[in-house]
Amino acid sequence: MSNGEPSFVHGASAEPLMYVTLGALLDRTAAAHGTREALIVRHQGIRLDYAGLKAEVDAFAAGLVALGLEPGARIGIWSPNCAEWVIAQFATAKAGLVLVNINPAYRLAELEYVLNKVSCKALITAKVFKSSDYLAMLRTLAPEIEHCAPGTLCAVKLPHLRCVIAIDDAPQAGMYRYADVAGYATAASRADLAALAPTLQPDDAINIQFTSGTTGMPKGATLTHFNVINNGWFVGRAMRFGCEDRLCIPVPLYHCFGMVMSVLTCVTHGATMVFPAEAFEPKSVLETVAAERCTALHGVPTMFIAELDHPDFAHYDLSSLRTGIMAGAPCPIEVMKRVIADMHMTEVTIAYGMTETSPVSFQSGVDDPLEKRVSTIGRVHPHVQVKIVDGEGRTVPRNTRGELCTRGYSVMRGYWDDEDRTRDAIDAAGWMHTGDLAVIDDEGYCNIVGRVKDMIIRGGENVYPREIEEFLFRHPQIQDVAVFGVPDQRFGEQVGAWIRLREGETATAEDIRAYCQGQIAHYKIPHYVRFVDAFPMTVTGKIQKFMMRDAMIEELGISVQRTA
Repeated sequence: MSNGEPSFVHGASAEPLMYVTLGALLDRTAAAHGTREALIVRHQGIRLDYAGLKAEVDAFAAGLVALGLEPGARIGIWSPNCAEWVIAQFATAKAGLVLVNINPAYRLAELEYVLNKVSCKALITAKVFKSSDYLAMLRTLAPEIEHCAPGTLCAVKLPHLRCVIAIDDAPQAGMYRYADVAGYATAASRADLAALAPTLQPDDAINIQFTSGTTGMPKGATLTHFNVINNGWFVGRAMRFGCEDRLCIPVPLYHCFGMVMSVLTCVTHGATMVFPAEAFEPKSVLETVAAERCTALHGVPTMFIAELDHPDFAHYDLSSLRTGIMAGAPCPIEVMKRVIADMHMTEVTIAYGMTETSPVSFQSGVDDPLEKRVSTIGRVHPHVQVKIVDGEGRTVPRNTRGELCTRGYSVMRGYWDDEDRTRDAIDAAGWMHTGDLAVIDDEGYCNIVGRVKDMIIRGGENVYPREIEEFLFRHPQIQDVAVFGVPDQRFGEQVGAWIRLREGETATAEDIRAYCQGQIAHYKIPHYVRFVDAFPMTVTGKIQKFMMRDAMIEELGISVQRTA
């Protein structure tokens, strides 16, 4: 029962927010911790202290300036985790550029859309990753690159893109080699870089992260230096981070979890970033924690489950671990207990947020009671305000379910070049409407109990049904399609699709999946496909996806734990 207090909380704090740019932050940390290890990338054999990281960043930034990239220009990065990604994160900020994070799983249609949406002038790209041949895909979209000098691309399908920088040892037609960019720096470009520093402002846009929309194509959440630096700092404070900490980072850099909660948590505290592999693999995480004596580990619940269940788990000494974060999806209570007991992470925390809020707004504390740490997302972050509202936008009493809204330093500038959807998300009073259903108790602890809309969370990846539906509507045989989440023990949810074919047409589930292959990210491809004659509808003609979900649960014999 509620005590009558409204569901409003704010992180009152005497600790001031940092009003600095990313470049100034790195310079400050390098001055204070120059000889401390900053970046360890085990799969590349790279180890840099903070002085060395700053030198690499400064050289690459001066090279970007020498290439003619001017402040405000957008530069994409399409790559799995690597040292080049981290260096680019800081170098682009020093050069006044806006870094555009591109999901490594993106395929042709998605890549074309995001590059054009934000008018990317440059792109840093890996050569290959898993089944993705990035350079081949780029040549498919921009065949003109085969016959142009580096930096002079003029492609019909990618009209804004001029410069491609390949993370590859071999020279590629029409592209710069990443390793050569620092060498293009001149005394003049270094002087220009130094002159640029005082003109850059903490409130400048620094980063665009694409988050799939519930209606239509992905939206580019635009974040500032001020947004991400302060969030990284306070995420670390919740874990009691210090310069002696060593964080194992298996989460992807293209996502806020890697770029902010991992990298900027370390850099704001002078701690060490340790990357076990280019993408998550449980054995590499266990090996890295043991070999590097990591004190902290980040991951989504499925990652922790895979580590705990690895057949060689008992062979690794994880006793150096103390803290970390589990986030990205609801955490099963039993998994949390195993992480604390078997991985020695007695001070592990749960975090909650969204890309649009840089990302964290709630986090459990290391000294919160175990029951609270395993059953809630903790309490509100410093300097952040949160309220829970009903369908009319009114704040509800404590212990009452409603939509979670966030306000404060962490709220994004908006969706890039999309005033309508920005206005839909951020109201006139500055509240970011998350779309998540939540309850705040009398002590201020929060619980996420559902979603206002029908977003699917598959293994920590946000999947928006509308985006997949719009893609499948292009299929010539499909009359109508509805996409929804189906509970899954391993991934939390899998993507399900009910499809109505055009009259006289036939297709198989494999045909549908093949149509998606190479066009949309693998995690968005429907796992379950059913062909139906009609959808369950309300009397007003709205599709009832919960009935489809229930039908799939019954058909597949899935056991579901219902939330109150």
